[in-house]
Amino acid sequence: MKKNVLKFGLLSMIFIGMSSCKNEEKEMADKRISELENYVDSLKMVNADDMEANWDQIAADYEMRTTNANEALVKLDDESRSSAQMKIDASNTKYIEFKASIEAKSTPVADVVVKTSPSQLLRDRLFGAGKIGNDMSFAWVNKDNILNVYDTFFQAYKDNKGDFSREDYDEIKLMYEALDNRKNTVEKEGLSAEDNGKIASIKFKFGPMFKLNRVGAKSRETSEAKE
Repeated sequence: MKKNVLKFGLLSMIFIGMSSCKNEEKEMADKRISELENYVDSLKMVNADDMEANWDQIAADYEMRTTNANEALVKLDDESRSSAQMKIDASNTKYIEFKASIEAKSTPVADVVVKTSPSQLLRDRLFGAGKIGNDMSFAWVNKDNILNVYDTFFQAYKDNKGDFSREDYDEIKLMYEALDNRKNTVEKEGLSAEDNGKIASIKFKFGPMFKLNRVGAKSRETSEAKE
């Protein structure tokens, strides 16, 4: 009887410890996301000229808070992660608007056209503003955030797949292959087996879906051309 009591007590302590750890991770994620939200919201109070003059520092501060939020996000369960991701996406959208206003004010028209090319807009839509350039190096992706990168990409793809043209699908294929190449490097840098398994699940869902949607886009454009 005494052994059973001790065993029950030990299991209770383990359960409490696990619950406490999850609560701490949730609190940390909430804190990091709040820091990002508050920072982006505070930009509304900054004079446009001051914002332009200090944009490099603002961008660096934003990047740091975004990285912290994304790293905390990875440790949450699926339900909490989905809710938290929506908050991060909302802040990212606000930041993109601030960035666009600064670029429109300070950048020559010719440069703006390059930065807002269809290919760049597609990259920004799937991975976040300014995350990927023409080189598609994914150098910012590491073992701690790569699962979130795949998940963000997959969710954005599903939300927009009906709007993609045949050229968009060709571009998406290149981006996806570049991300997979980066994953091969990240695996050697300590990617956890759990995250690797979740990424494999995303890839398993994405592969057939992409092939079917890509064929559908080609058929749709061919049909429209005949009309």
